[in-house]
Amino acid sequence: MRKAKVERITKETQIKAEINLDGTGKYSIKMPVGFFSHMLESFSKHSLIDIQLEAEGDIHVDYHHIVEDTGIVLGEALKLALGDKKGIRRFGYSIIPMDEALVMCSIDLSGRPLLFYEDFGYKGKIGDFDYELMGEFFKGFTLSAGITVHIKPLSGNNLHHIAECMIKAFAVALKNAIEIDPRREGTPSTKGVL
Repeated sequence: MRKAKVERITKETQIKAEINLDGTGKYSIKMPVGFFSHMLESFSKHSLIDIQLEAEGDIHVDYHHIVEDTGIVLGEALKLALGDKKGIRRFGYSIIPMDEALVMCSIDLSGRPLLFYEDFGYKGKIGDFDYELMGEFFKGFTLSAGITVHIKPLSGNNLHHIAECMIKAFAVALKNAIEIDPRREGTPSTKGVL
């Protein structure tokens, strides 16, 4: 089983996560930010990655630190759980609708940390959650995992729908990329390593 545990403790946040890449999408999320908790649950459900996560932080300041650091912790856990990446599909992509929102996501588990993220430049709140923090989550996750991610909304005008559509598109693309391909021998790279 491809599993990992990561703990990150700073003066701003305390986050513990345990993941199982070969799970069924079971989750236990203890996160004091309601909307973001909902996004993490959706991420687990649609990626089929089992996630146990406990997070605390300086949410009296705002939600930035806890959102970004959660991305960092989950990205580090993914990197550890993937190990040498032998047998994985490596690439994953999805185009996911949610009502009027439509989001494209493409992932390469390349070992090269790059995020290409578009969000229409929208700003606003979903409840008490700043929409632009979705970008901070994806940035923290992508850079600490060492992967290449493209996320691009193709349509949408409801911030809740766009944000949830982004997390689902990311989850489905990642599910496809981490999947073991029974026909693959070794690492999916002509270099021999990722």
